[in-house]
Amino acid sequence: MSENIVPDSEHRGLVARLPQSLRDLAQLARFDRPIGWWLLFWPCAWGVWLAGAGWQLVLLAWLLLGAVAMRGAGCVYNDIVDADLDRQVARTAARPVASGRVSKKRAWVWLLVLCAVGLLVLLQLRPLAQAVALASLAMVAAYPFMKRITSWPQAWLGLVFSWGLLVGWTQLRADNWDALAAFYAGAVLWVVGYDTIYALQDREDDALVGIRSSALRLGASVKPGVALFYAGAVALWALGVWLLRADPLALLALLPAAGHLTWQVATLDPQDPANPLERFRSNRWAGALVAAACFVVGNA
Repeated sequence: MSENIVPDSEHRGLVARLPQSLRDLAQLARFDRPIGWWLLFWPCAWGVWLAGAGWQLVLLAWLLLGAVAMRGAGCVYNDIVDADLDRQVARTAARPVASGRVSKKRAWVWLLVLCAVGLLVLLQLRPLAQAVALASLAMVAAYPFMKRITSWPQAWLGLVFSWGLLVGWTQLRADNWDALAAFYAGAVLWVVGYDTIYALQDREDDALVGIRSSALRLGASVKPGVALFYAGAVALWALGVWLLRADPLALLALLPAAGHLTWQVATLDPQDPANPLERFRSNRWAGALVAAACFVVGNA
């Protein structure tokens, strides 16, 4: 079993007990690495709670299901497109499509199944939120190619992974666009920061095969670079809070998240193979802290 597990897999529970054929599909959709769908889900929760309509637990449950399904679909699509590149990178060579355990035809079928789940979630939304959600599809389709044409594919990922904020907000209201825009811009910088940390794992292999990343572009300045992205994220979130609710006390709700991001930067060690992955995964808690801040600001 272990030879089929990529180095950053959180291979636990049900996924580990599945028959090999189903396990391959689960790994292809990254069900063994829940951090991805947490990072996609949290901005959805930010939009819902910042909108000030209370807990909205049913809506959040649908959005969580959508995050799991669409993150999985995105990963399957990415692996189909990147199969040749993945074979040349140590961390990704064991992925199901790159290794040949799952054919591209079977991967396309799995992709359609996951998209069908996403469609079910889409149908639960009102027309405005549906239109906003569908508007992201072109960016999602283009993402795997960004690493071939720009040194900042993390910025494109930021646009995609922050989109749930817009969906959650427009499901409940259609005003205060300035506050929403500021918060979205902050979310994009947050994604650029944490995905730069994630890309530290692959710098040597990426350089050899011609894959571009912000981690390579920043070079020795990667730590201050991440600090700058995170500082910009917090500043823009604060601006969004202020535009929504001009109360100095409301800004205090962001302090726990700001403290956590500061800890990430202070303890980041780009030379330690395990450290960047741990700091990257800790962003599930950063997202939760921002979510808590959004609930306080929107509903207090």
